[in-house]
Amino acid sequence: MGRLSATSVKATKEPGRYGDGDGLYLVVTPSGSKSWVCRVQKNGKRRDIGLGSVKKVPLALARERAVKTRMQVEVGIDPVSERRKEAGIPTFREAVSLVFAENKASWKNQKHRAQWLSTLERYAFPIIGDLSISELDGHHARDVVAPIWLEKPETARRVRQRIGSVVDWAIGKGYRTLPLPLAAMDKSLPRIKSKPVHHAALPYVEVPQFLSYLQGGDSIGRLALSVLILTATRSGEVRGATWDEIDFENALWTIPAERMKAGREHVIPLSPSVLALLQKAATYREARSPLVFPGQRGAKPLSDMTLTKICRDAKIEAVPHGFRSSFRDWVAEETTFDGDIAEMALAHAIGNKVEAAYRRGNLLEKRRVMMNAWGDYASGTAENADHA
Repeated sequence: MGRLSATSVKATKEPGRYGDGDGLYLVVTPSGSKSWVCRVQKNGKRRDIGLGSVKKVPLALARERAVKTRMQVEVGIDPVSERRKEAGIPTFREAVSLVFAENKASWKNQKHRAQWLSTLERYAFPIIGDLSISELDGHHARDVVAPIWLEKPETARRVRQRIGSVVDWAIGKGYRTLPLPLAAMDKSLPRIKSKPVHHAALPYVEVPQFLSYLQGGDSIGRLALSVLILTATRSGEVRGATWDEIDFENALWTIPAERMKAGREHVIPLSPSVLALLQKAATYREARSPLVFPGQRGAKPLSDMTLTKICRDAKIEAVPHGFRSSFRDWVAEETTFDGDIAEMALAHAIGNKVEAAYRRGNLLEKRRVMMNAWGDYASGTAENADHA
């Protein structure tokens, strides 16, 4: 006969753990919720296994479940795994396979498909592969990305995003009700790089629609903003562009050092989408002005407010500079391009040794492939983008 009774279970309010006997405990939390736990021990290891809420599991049923749990443990069966199988809830490993099977046909790039799966197999499966998708929490995801957060930040971001996608799928399938607390998880990890100034950015998935909106009108301001988006450049760099900086034959735009924030010459591979926009801009060309995007007075460039006003008129929560973040997020979350290549496309410093290593290789062509892919994506022709 157990030490607890239905009456005492109902009357108990004080937070704590109350034993019934044979490893069965009533657990009362400070918030007042009550649940059952069965404490078992096997091979010197102690383990508490939840048996359900008091609201759904009365004392008599809790005792039956405790007996069953102890018997399963005694013969080497994991009660939690058995319960999961009975409920049909997949492990994280199984959920990944299902998500991959459902989505791989829509992922046009073969390398992206392979790396989506391989990163989870390499970094997530050894830690959370056998964990039920319903039990996966923020601290589990943190355990996966923490070892590579500083060493491989780009990979860590992708793994984090993919774990979140699998969890979102599980919510849609009814295997769980809550998403991962990714924002809290991020705050618990070391800061990689401070960003003192935040510029409102349009989510990259909304960029194609906005670019289509821009090209639905006919003005030098819309052309300038379109080029800014597709080249991931700063407002001043686009507004101050001159025709002698543009090399149509080699599809290159060379911005001299004196016009760059970092004081270094910056060469940008021009995608077919940008070249088409520049050809259109040429129809506005004025003989007395060398500017690609002249203002109303011709001799002076467009004002920064002109581009900002276009965004405001479109009623989007973004500023021109924010499209650099849109581009960067797209690279990180939708492609397999190296993060350092993306940083160089943004004219950010990445360290002399790293940059020297890239310059020994075919750096410009790697960036050209990336910018062509961004142009295809933003212009709505991403099926042909090569995310190599």
